Amino acid sequence: MGRRRAGRAKPTVSSHVPVAGLYDTDTGTCELIKDPYRDSGWILEVNGVPSSHIDPDDPTLLEFEYMRWITMLVHSHFSRDTRLRVLHLGGGACTMARYLAATYPEARQVVVEIDGRLAELVREWFDLPRAPLLRIRVGEARSVLTSLTDATRDVIVRDVFAIDRTPVALTTVEFTRQARRVLAPGGLYVVNCGDTRDLTTARREAATIGSVFEHTVMIADPAMFKGRRYGNLIIAGSDRPLGESDALIRDLLGGAVPAQIKHTEQTRMFAAGSKVLDDSEAPRRPGPGTPRPS
Repeated sequence: MGRRRAGRAKPTVSSHVPVAGLYDTDTGTCELIKDPYRDSGWILEVNGVPSSHIDPDDPTLLEFEYMRWITMLVHSHFSRDTRLRVLHLGGGACTMARYLAATYPEARQVVVEIDGRLAELVREWFDLPRAPLLRIRVGEARSVLTSLTDATRDVIVRDVFAIDRTPVALTTVEFTRQARRVLAPGGLYVVNCGDTRDLTTARREAATIGSVFEHTVMIADPAMFKGRRYGNLIIAGSDRPLGESDALIRDLLGGAVPAQIKHTEQTRMFAAGSKVLDDSEAPRRPGPGTPRPS
């Protein structure tokens, strides 16, 4: 199908029929593209950057490796009968939220998306769980996080990008302390960190998260850890041990892209000498964010 501009015309909300095309949004454009390799799959690009893959027929399908790593970590941290309270900072097509709704049926989730029109389109295209199981809240990630009550979330996932970088205001120690405040005891804070081969951003993020949480882990493929390519690393923190199960290590090694996990001491060594990020480095008004895959 050729590329077409769909503008702000909307399909019927109850139809949940995706229509390929280029759409205007509040922060630019998004394009919905049919997956050429999977009949029921769709790719969402936001402002020209691949953002999400979603299969309406299979909520447990995760095409992006970094999403698989996050869910493996969540599964190792919480049993599947847990009534999880999850906050997603960064929405996209709600692929991660849809997956957790399928694997944690009692979960209550909020997805924070800065682009209101994009949130409307995703609701129209895909059969997402309805509130209270899944709410989409339009707003800026930091503003929403700081407005939340203490100890009201079990998992916070930060997956916000402006083109190829996470806004600095969402990486600082002040922001990370807010995340810890909102997490319940034993909760999990996990971020998708995109970086270049020099890994400067990843080291500083690891140092920052490690300064707030007692336990930290990092997950990436070996080439990424060795600085051989641009890509994604997962960094997570908790006030209780995480990522220590043998099953998690096996699952990470057994994926399509085998991954390694660095535990607390290894993460500290990785971040050694790196300066903690703070609000003095952040613009006064962080720009809009869009999720970014590997």
